Amino acid sequence: MRGRDEQFFERLAQQQSPQYLWIGCSDSRVPANQIVDLPPGEVFVHRNVGNLVVHTDLNCLSVIQFAIDVLRIRHIIVCGHYGCSGVRAALERERHGLVDSWLRYIQHVREKYNIELGLLSDAQARAARLCELNVIEQVKNVARTETALNAWAESHALAVHGWIYDVGNGLLKDLNVTISRPD
Repeated sequence: MRGRDEQFFERLAQQQSPQYLWIGCSDSRVPANQIVDLPPGEVFVHRNVGNLVVHTDLNCLSVIQFAIDVLRIRHIIVCGHYGCSGVRAALERERHGLVDSWLRYIQHVREKYNIELGLLSDAQARAARLCELNVIEQVKNVARTETALNAWAESHALAVHGWIYDVGNGLLKDLNVTISRPD
């Protein structure tokens, strides 16, 4: 980095004012900054298996609260990805140990959309659609947090977006689900 920009680290050390919070999967093939082509310091990131936003996950809720209340971010992006092992495990009811308890939240999404998923005869299409539906449900979960509701009550300009990344071709897709008000 210093070879390209001698002052890079000095500037980076002096700033953290991102406008974006990225909630994504822990999958190593889904690096937030590279996908959105933004340098370090521009995206505040939280990652977990399956890009879940769970109302009892104090880690995720603390990240959301810090991002909104302290960093004053304006956009939260929930980004899933096709080919997610966690989603596949939840869809196929695979058992992997401790992570099974975490994946139960994706199983709830699978059960909620069981009829829609059952109409898809291809297993790969079902898995891809569950990846999308999981993102949509997590966007809703972000919008239901006390921190987001309080931000909107205080007229903080905040939008929660749902995107999905295709590891196979590098394309990012907007799922056309954006929540910018509590109603």
